Amino acid sequence: MQPMRHIFCVLTGLAALWGAAGSAGTTKGISMELNAADLVGEACRVTFVVTNQTDTPVDKAIYETVLFSKERGVLMLTLFDFGALPTGVPRVRQFQVNDTSCSRIGMVLINGANTCTVAGDPNDICGSGLGTSSRIDIELKG
Repeated sequence: MQPMRHIFCVLTGLAALWGAAGSAGTTKGISMELNAADLVGEACRVTFVVTNQTDTPVDKAIYETVLFSKERGVLMLTLFDFGALPTGVPRVRQFQVNDTSCSRIGMVLINGANTCTVAGDPNDICGSGLGTSSRIDIELKG
């Protein structure tokens, strides 16, 4: 009877972990995915898919962004203007990183929201609950 009790405890624990992981993915916030990085001339064009999963439309979202080399050295610090982010609607935003080959970039860090306005007033919604992911071999962290 003891082995069955042990298996039951393990399965119960795994179910609890699975439920916690599932609910973590449904956290309301801004989700940002690095979707593509393409060389255009001598510039790297990075493409993001951003979704405002809150109940509040964002008028303007500008993020301080740091690009790191594959060796983790800072390549540049810049601002990416994601514009307006309506609720529940994915938005695609592209940015040109001049004089930089995409193969040099190892990681993109969203250092924080430089500007975030809701109904014309500053708001912290852009930074709280920011979720990041990447579909490509360049990491996205926030």
